[in-house]
Amino acid sequence: MAHLNLPLVWLLGLAAIQPSLALGQALTPADAAASAAWPAAGGANADAAASAATTPDQTKAQAPGSAPSAASVEASADEPSWFTMPGDDFHYLIGASASYNPEYAGARHMSAGLKPMWAASWGKWRLSSSGGAGLMGFGLESIGPGSGASRDLLRSEKLRLGLSLRLDNGRDSQAAAYTEGLPDVPRTVRLRFYASYVLTPEWQLAAAWSQDALGRQGGANFDVNLARRLFRSSSSELMAGLSLSASDSRYMRSYFGVPPDSPAAKRLGQSFEPGAGLNELGLSLSYIRALTPRWMFNANAGAMSLLGPAAASPLTERRYGYSLNMGIGYRN
Repeated sequence: MAHLNLPLVWLLGLAAIQPSLALGQALTPADAAASAAWPAAGGANADAAASAATTPDQTKAQAPGSAPSAASVEASADEPSWFTMPGDDFHYLIGASASYNPEYAGARHMSAGLKPMWAASWGKWRLSSSGGAGLMGFGLESIGPGSGASRDLLRSEKLRLGLSLRLDNGRDSQAAAYTEGLPDVPRTVRLRFYASYVLTPEWQLAAAWSQDALGRQGGANFDVNLARRLFRSSSSELMAGLSLSASDSRYMRSYFGVPPDSPAAKRLGQSFEPGAGLNELGLSLSYIRALTPRWMFNANAGAMSLLGPAAASPLTERRYGYSLNMGIGYRN
């Protein structure tokens, strides 16, 4: 994983750039107060911009040994849920994202891509491409629903439940040399049920179950994600995540199996029919910054390891991998 050192150092270095930029619509007035209360709540290395965003009562220096002011205590106690959105009005975002990822899960070769990025929200309804949802809100708002069309069914200060639909492009086996001769996996629509729970103001636990809604060999997946907010100011946030996923036998056979009578089985010299099991363990680091009140930037770095039947598949050239993604967007 030596390839990951330089991108991660560069990503972390961005957190120190232009700390005085305003986040604009990403933070509600209550969110801004919560960010300003971060130093009082014990956050390390809070910059001057966070304290400058507070009210005069909140920014008064405390005398050595004196008790915290009532305003600081109140701001810490009333820190809003991370699910707080900028109101129920219609919001949209358009932009572009660049990626550098393995050609497929377990591939040795990497591929780079540039694609449009967009998102829209109206109250509890959201519609977004991959990466777009994270720039619409702030922080962990996008972990539960993911990409596609989503609707919250229940949302409180700590618990969130919802449903989403998204297009799954399947797999074109001719797109990579190592999957040539395998059956294609048709496009389908995936139904996803997601749940998120705020453990503490810094920790969130999320889980999701998704199913091929059209029965086109997509199978089912289950994933769980533990995320921690490492840093937050009035204009930026840095987060880390640990994820674990599992899949049923239908999904495993479609993406990691080698049918006995396929040309790929002859080429590889073996067939493989995996069962259900663990799929992948992942680590991620995500950074978001407001460049102006309208322009948003994010960057993500991830490391992963295939597990169980996915790691044992003859299609897996490399068990460990990494990914880099960046995006920039304009929102109303």
